[in-house]
Amino acid sequence: MTWFFAIVIVLLMGGVAVVAAGRGGSLAETWDDRPDARVQADGPLTGADLRAVRLTSAFRGYRMSEVDALLDRLAVELDAHHTHDARDVGDRDSA
Repeated sequence: MTWFFAIVIVLLMGGVAVVAAGRGGSLAETWDDRPDARVQADGPLTGADLRAVRLTSAFRGYRMSEVDALLDRLAVELDAHHTHDARDVGDRDSA
């Protein structure tokens, strides 16, 4: 009886090895199902663009709260920068 179980185990290990080597048939075609982090490629970025970004996470990925806090901070600073630039342009036009 012990020989029977030994043979069954060896056959199972051989079957696993055949499947792992790809001889048991091909796997289904894969595609990237992650959502895109959509940020416009041309033109200036705005704070709203940064607020809309949602990055995908993976096992042992990033801390979402830290990334969200950084994106919020960058969005505020970018909005302030755009407001400052608009005032500078207005000052030059009136001079």
